[in-house]
Amino acid sequence: MPQTYQFDHLLSAGGWLSPGCVSVDDGGIITAISKDPDSNAEKLSGACIPGMPNLHSHAFQRALAGLTEIGGGAENNFWSWQKVMYEFLTILTPEDVEAIAAQLYVEMLKGGYTSVGEFHYLHHGPSGTAYDDPTEMSNRIFSAARQTGIALSHLPVLYTQGGFGDQPPLNGQKRFLHDIDSFVRLVSELQTRCRSLPCTETGMAFHSLRAVSPAMMTEALDIITEGPVHIHIAEQMREVTQCLEWSRQRPVEWLFDTHHIDNRWCLVHATHMTKEETASIAKSGAVAGLCPSTEANLGDGLFPLPGHLEQGGSFGLGSDSNTSVDAADEIRLLEYGQRLHLQQRNIAAAGDGLSTGASLFQAALRGGATALAQPVGSLRIGRQADMVLLDTDHPVLAGRSGDAILDTWIFAGGRAVIKDVFAAGRRVVRDGRHAEEDRIADTYRQTVRRLSH
Repeated sequence: MPQTYQFDHLLSAGGWLSPGCVSVDDGGIITAISKDPDSNAEKLSGACIPGMPNLHSHAFQRALAGLTEIGGGAENNFWSWQKVMYEFLTILTPEDVEAIAAQLYVEMLKGGYTSVGEFHYLHHGPSGTAYDDPTEMSNRIFSAARQTGIALSHLPVLYTQGGFGDQPPLNGQKRFLHDIDSFVRLVSELQTRCRSLPCTETGMAFHSLRAVSPAMMTEALDIITEGPVHIHIAEQMREVTQCLEWSRQRPVEWLFDTHHIDNRWCLVHATHMTKEETASIAKSGAVAGLCPSTEANLGDGLFPLPGHLEQGGSFGLGSDSNTSVDAADEIRLLEYGQRLHLQQRNIAAAGDGLSTGASLFQAALRGGATALAQPVGSLRIGRQADMVLLDTDHPVLAGRSGDAILDTWIFAGGRAVIKDVFAAGRRVVRDGRHAEEDRIADTYRQTVRRLSH
């Protein structure tokens, strides 16, 4: 039934309201925002902010977190991590993937994320043979999202080769592979299904330029004309070098010369770029998908944030390999990485006298909503009522108001100050606990214990 909530503080699209009221319809859509007290509203103490879209996740990798932090070997980098990841995924069943994703999505909600883009390339059985139902693995992601209440933008991934120039796939990549016909059927079926599901969108993704031939990219884009398009790009210098050897162009340069890139696209990582490539992304309207905790964990490098922002570029945030599942953590790491590199402070503040945390938070909300193609990321009429309630009784937030609430949450508080979370108007986290937390965690523990033997 329709519901109105009154908060001590509310970060609406127009700024802070104290108090602030939000009215939500049966479908979880905001129908009214007001600064006037409402005697009929449910009154909740604290500061209500929009839930953060998480634009890039590989759910199954959450169960791998902490298992790759071992020194030694000829190389200890992204590529050695990738080998461990390939070995891990060979044993995952559909039931395992659902259990891991459900646990992850609970943690995301508790960490301030209320929507997620699932970059999904684990399509087939361990031998590479398609399941009887080719949507089996995607169904498990849909189920995990439905159990937890998180909004889902599902991004089935096209993966056809093992490297630039039509190299044969590695044994560890066989669960990812599609030809163009089977991939189009998969996306078409999932897009048809999600039209009847609330808080759900289906787009598509290309794993990377090294994993898909130019001809297949073009054919997929010609056929699949709806939904967002995501791609990993220029994450590692080895990828840049290989792309130059293959095409005599850098990855972002090649992509812009070959395809029309606009705000339908999310370019994930885009770490290693020239000034010209940075300008191309910023001017195109495409979203740069930044994943600071994963990029730090894998030793990827730092995105050229100042140049991107100076040219009006858009970005959003993702948890990627899910070693960290905390919206404030990603924002903080994004800023701190730039500070360490440039030896300055408050790099991303939108102007003199403006809050760094608020500048980053608002930009990530806008970019994330665009990348997920969902009505999220802002508390305004017509948008989804995805709301995070910060506990202003927590000592770290004592005496804070306005944007100082955001700065303190991001740079000093983190998930510890998140009290309640609403997904499409439904309170899924209350006093720091998800309604299905115990059941989902028990299934996850059983799954991971079995996988570890």
